[in-house]
Amino acid sequence: MAVKHFTPEGLLQPTPYHHVAVGTGTTHVHVSGQVARRADGTPVAPGDLAGQVAQALRNTAVGLAGAGASFADVLRLTFYVTRWSPEKIGDFMAGVEAVAEEIGLALPMPPASLIGVDHLFEPDVLVEVEATALLD
Repeated sequence: MAVKHFTPEGLLQPTPYHHVAVGTGTTHVHVSGQVARRADGTPVAPGDLAGQVAQALRNTAVGLAGAGASFADVLRLTFYVTRWSPEKIGDFMAGVEAVAEEIGLALPMPPASLIGVDHLFEPDVLVEVEATALLD
């Protein structure tokens, strides 16, 4: 495996993600922002943050697989969530946990950032996920 995830002693714990990833491969994989849409553009889980997180992660898994990668190769995840507030963390994590086993996303996750934004490209899009992976 080209990526090792860990959380050194002295950093905030517990968190739903590791603080550090070390990559040793030579092929970089960047998956653009994935949202809760099927391949034909049909929205998935309108108005449901947990459902949209799950579908966006499923789509991210498809993008990774297309490059010969999986979540085991992911160095970093970035989540953009519209109208974020700390009260939404339960719904957010419910979406992650609902799909983690299905898509091979180990918990705690790779290093991750959750960034609150006013809006994304369409009003019904609540979350977008980007991934960076490294292959040998």
